[in-house]
Amino acid sequence: MRKIFNYLFTLPIAVILIILSVANRQTVRFSLDPLNTATPALSVELPLFVFLFIAFLSGMLLGGLLIWISQGKHRKALREKKSQITQPNNEEESVGKAVVSRPEIAPGLPVATRV
Repeated sequence: MRKIFNYLFTLPIAVILIILSVANRQTVRFSLDPLNTATPALSVELPLFVFLFIAFLSGMLLGGLLIWISQGKHRKALREKKSQITQPNNEEESVGKAVVSRPEIAPGLPVATRV
């Protein structure tokens, strides 16, 4: 099932990315100097598809980071519930150890345990 999903999802994306790369091979200039357009101080010349891929990947990373941050309250609540579930088990074990570790008052009689 997982392989079918991978083929149905990744194969069309790969084909689209290859077509996008072939269609946008021309070199473009990315400039961070808005005042001097003729000879900018900070500029990079790369094929257009490289800039498109960088924008796509940075958008995915930023979106994933924002989702991870926004779901932090749910992860915290889950951790608290897990600690509440395991905490009574630890208390029961400590009570059981305390009962067993008490010395017998009357030898030969059974020790009363809490239920």
